[in-house]
Order: sequence, then structure tokens, then C-alpha cells
Amino acid sequence: MSNGSSITHCLLLPFPDMQELQLWHFWLFVGISLPELLGNGLTITSTACNQDLHTPMYIFLFNLSHLDLGCIFTAVPRSMANSLWDTRAISYTACAAQIFFFLFFILTEFSLLTILSHDCYVAICKPLLYGTILGSRACVHKAAAAWGIGFLTALLHTTNVFSLPLCQGNAVEQFFCEIPQILKLSCSHSYLREVGLLVVDTCLACGCSVLVVRSYVQILRAVLRIPSEQGCHKAFSTCLPHLAMLSLLVSTSAFAYLKPLSISSPPLDLVLSVLYSVVPPHPRPPLYPNVGSQDGPTNDCIRSRRRVSGPPVIICC
Repeated sequence: MSNGSSITHCLLLPFPDMQELQLWHFWLFVGISLPELLGNGLTITSTACNQDLHTPMYIFLFNLSHLDLGCIFTAVPRSMANSLWDTRAISYTACAAQIFFFLFFILTEFSLLTILSHDCYVAICKPLLYGTILGSRACVHKAAAAWGIGFLTALLHTTNVFSLPLCQGNAVEQFFCEIPQILKLSCSHSYLREVGLLVVDTCLACGCSVLVVRSYVQILRAVLRIPSEQGCHKAFSTCLPHLAMLSLLVSTSAFAYLKPLSISSPPLDLVLSVLYSVVPPHPRPPLYPNVGSQDGPTNDCIRSRRRVSGPPVIICC
């Protein structure tokens, strides 16, 4: 059965019949999304206009801000418009586009967050080699690789999902189109190929998470050997928010995509989707005080090494 000839549109999560609750839904998403839009816009503008922020850390945050905006504009506006117009319909093509672009942005973001953990490791554990290991060309190559991985993986999943025959109607019990909800509509056993791809992706994500944890173990060892309390505080404030946001992204998205159907419910699915799509799971530059400045954690590490007699304390990490 051809999906394109049998289904022309999908139905998203229905809204309450009361107009007051529909407006509450609209303004709730506005309240959640607007600070993210302003924060990411400020990050992009500040990084582009300020030469002092053209450092590896802010190059990655510049890319992450674009990805964050992409996630918001992919998932949220359609739901907000539907709540105002009291409709659930989304075209079949628009549903496929939502899945592709959301996967593209979120997978690229995860790749960049993994790279950012290595950036934190080099900045704190090997500060004297920071400029050599993470030069401008290396940052551009790593960012391009992350975007390429996200694009190819999203294309693979989207083409695979929408090649499946859908036999369970067209009602998507979510405020935007996502793979788990489409798989619920597929014919029996026809979705196992996509489940296999999701399992492979999860294994790769776990491998990246192991690398991230390893980087932060090394960072913790290095930070605990910094004599300066101010240096330790700045190092922790630079990296711990990133680790927390990465953990939120991995845990919520993995549970949402791999949980058994027996424990699936619309309220649980809605909460999980909001956590990894509307609440952007990546760090903000305000959480990284003075990164790249003369008083940043990297320079504190270097000054600490110079003040301490005996063997270097940072190279040992």
C-alpha cells in the first residue's frame, strides 16, 4: 500500500473544546519558546559581532543556537497555530518534513554536544595545547561533520519510516509528528526495520555518552587539583551545565523512542516530547562565565600551573 496515495493528511493531538484552554495552550508555548528565541538570537548576534567571542567554545555554541532555533520552529509553530484555529490537520508532506528536520536538528545537536565535551576537556586538562588542538579550521571541520551526520541519519530514518504501510488510521497522538507515533500507525511487524535502526542509533549514542563521561571524569580529576578556588568554580560552572543538559537530552529522547508500547500513554509522551523539543537541551553562554576571556577557566588553569612548584598538575589528568 502506498502511503502517498492512501493518506493525504494526519491528525495531531486534539485540543480541548474550551476556547480558554486552547488559548492557555497557545500562551504556554509562547512563554516557553520566547525566552529561548531571544536567548539564542542574542547568542548568534553576540558571537557574530564580537571578535573576542570567536573561540572554539563559542563557535560550537553559535552552531547550537541555530540548531535550537530549528528545533523550536519545527515543532512548536504548527501546534500553536492549530490551537488558535481549532484544527488538528497536517498534510502528509508536512508531517514527513517535520520528522526530517526535527531529527536533523536534534541529531546534529547531540553530535555537537559530544564534541563540546571534548572542547571542555582540552580547555581544562590541556590548556597549553588548547589553541593547537582546537584551531579555527579544526572547529569548522568538526562542526561540518556533525551537520553531515545529522543530515544523513535524518534522511535515512525519514525515508525508512514513510516507506512503511500505515494500517492504523492517521491520528498522531502528539503535538507534532515524530517517529514513535508514526510507527504506532504502521502494519504489524512492518515497523521492525525502523526499530532496528533506532536500536543501532541508541548504541551509537551510548558510545558517545561513554566518551562524554570519560571526558568529564578527566575534567573532575584536573579541577580538583587546581589550587585556586576561583579557578575550580569557573571550571565547574563551565562544564557541569553542559553535562546536565546533555544528560537530559539523552535520557528523555532515548526513553521516548525506545519505551515499550505497553507503558506508552498520551500524557507521558507529551511530557517527554516537550522536554527534548520545546525545552532546548543544551547549555547557554551565560552558564559559561567568561569563557574565552582573560579570566576564563583555561587561563586560571595555566596560571595555577605556573604558581605551583613541582610536577605539572594539569598534564597529569
